Amino acid sequence: MNRDLAFVSLPEPGAMGGAASFPSESEAMDAYSRVVTGVAEAVSPSVVRIQVESKRGREGGGSGFVFTPDGFILTNRHVVHGAEKIKVSTLESGEYKAHLVGEDPDTDLALVRIDAPGLHAVRLGESRKIRVGQLVVAIGNPYGFQYSVTAGVVSALGRSLRSESGRLIDDVIQTDAALNPGNSGGPLVNASGEVIGVNTATILPAQGLCFAISIGTAQFIASKLIREGVVRRSYIGVQAQTASLNRIIARHYDLAHATGALVLGTEPGSPAEKAGLQEGDLIVALDQEPVEGVDVLHRFLNEERIGKTTRLTVLRGSKRLEFTLAPRTRES
Repeated sequence: MNRDLAFVSLPEPGAMGGAASFPSESEAMDAYSRVVTGVAEAVSPSVVRIQVESKRGREGGGSGFVFTPDGFILTNRHVVHGAEKIKVSTLESGEYKAHLVGEDPDTDLALVRIDAPGLHAVRLGESRKIRVGQLVVAIGNPYGFQYSVTAGVVSALGRSLRSESGRLIDDVIQTDAALNPGNSGGPLVNASGEVIGVNTATILPAQGLCFAISIGTAQFIASKLIREGVVRRSYIGVQAQTASLNRIIARHYDLAHATGALVLGTEPGSPAEKAGLQEGDLIVALDQEPVEGVDVLHRFLNEERIGKTTRLTVLRGSKRLEFTLAPRTRES
């Protein structure tokens, strides 16, 4: 839809036998503006401003939104991580002290809770219904300017972002709805007023490259944090990076890919060290499933593998070796 302003010539006063006739504000507002206005009015009461103070007295903040009527608020981990004090301001109910329920460094999501009356929880959309090109609205508190609204479209789907923990955040939404520091943790909303993402990152100095974690991922993480306060994943204790291997060796061992997860080191006492993995080993399979790189390895190391006997296929030089280990619990 063309959002450029249309300039029209207005009749001179008296040219049509009377005073100039201007359209009313409601008549001038086009469909696009009505959608953005309606979404902002419907969702803003559920958006909150988060202010944090660290142990060193440093202040910061961001945005969030009411996830459930009983006070659970979803935001980004980097907004509240390391905070000594957390304050949450709502549009209608005022300011409240919040406590951290849990955080997940692998998805940059966190959950805080406040005890406040009359909270309005957002309506949640469905990740599978998101389409490239659809209208989206972002609401947040950039640079402390509360309840700022920007609009744009979904630019792409299925993007990935690297989290602070080193894992990839999958199923990320790319949008050109402008985001700035302080928008982090706020909602990305569709034209029906449903939250479809958690605004999380921009790429600077590029313009129009903004990202949101999909609501499907956010719901899964939030449910884990509400029940347990942590998100559990399995852990073998290696530092690794994606690396290529000699194609002749890959063909010799009939490997599906000529890449793997190169071990840069093992942590003392970890399952990997105890099993005998060494720096320079290249992990190419886990339980006979191809490991194309470190991101695939991370994806395989989920909660279901905790404590289960797992077989790693490793290339050490030109030799193919098999290692057996049991991944341990890794908590956020």
